[in-house]
Amino acid sequence: MDLSVVIPAQDEGDNVVPLIAEIRAALDGLLIYEIVYVDDGSRDATAAEISQLQMQTPQLRLLQHARNCGQSAAIRTGVRAARAPWIATLDGDGQNDPADIPRLWRTGLTASSTPPLLITGYREDRQDSWTKRSASQVANFFRRRLLGDDTPDTGCGLKLFPRSLFLDLPYFDHMHRFLPALVLREGGTVRSVRVNHRPRRRGVSKYGIFDRLGVSIIDLFGVIWLQRRASRSHLIEEVSRESETSSTSSKVSVMR
Repeated sequence: MDLSVVIPAQDEGDNVVPLIAEIRAALDGLLIYEIVYVDDGSRDATAAEISQLQMQTPQLRLLQHARNCGQSAAIRTGVRAARAPWIATLDGDGQNDPADIPRLWRTGLTASSTPPLLITGYREDRQDSWTKRSASQVANFFRRRLLGDDTPDTGCGLKLFPRSLFLDLPYFDHMHRFLPALVLREGGTVRSVRVNHRPRRRGVSKYGIFDRLGVSIIDLFGVIWLQRRASRSHLIEEVSRESETSSTSSKVSVMR
């Protein structure tokens, strides 16, 4: 399997059918992939819609949280259950365009695997309200100045990264907003790619502007703390028992 598409969703029942159809249109015949939906405590028909589609979409999987745990927890659940070495994340509201996934995939393939790479979408023409866009611009400005991650849009739900890289990152609630800084802390690299962004056509946003800003400020100082205490090990090589034995034997021969 090449790719696992992880989609966190809460009360997005109306968006399930069209989003899965778009993912299949973008990836069928191109990659061997799976779609991992994580229903984060929905109270609508999200799980029922996904279950119905599983009969005609064999690559579709459904994971459920008993209660709402938040977007970061849902992404982590999906990544841990994923079967592919590469992960693409999408928001469940339909604003991210699945047609951009192949371009991110090609970018990941052409990049060197060392150091590990996070590819994050950049919604240059963001289709949200003026208040949302303004709040994000302010938050992005302070985040870039304080964390030095040099990423214009960390809030975009469309991202591509190795599964192993994500599982190496420190986990905390709302960590998905700080993935570039966390990846850089691990010695990885970050690349931003311009992607399409669409207005929400169905459902209601789950996030308030002031809720986001309040939580982000608290988490921002937490990430600064993590950056200052980063300590990376540098593995030179693995020493096997056989190599140790041969090394000891050669030393004995020299002594004789």
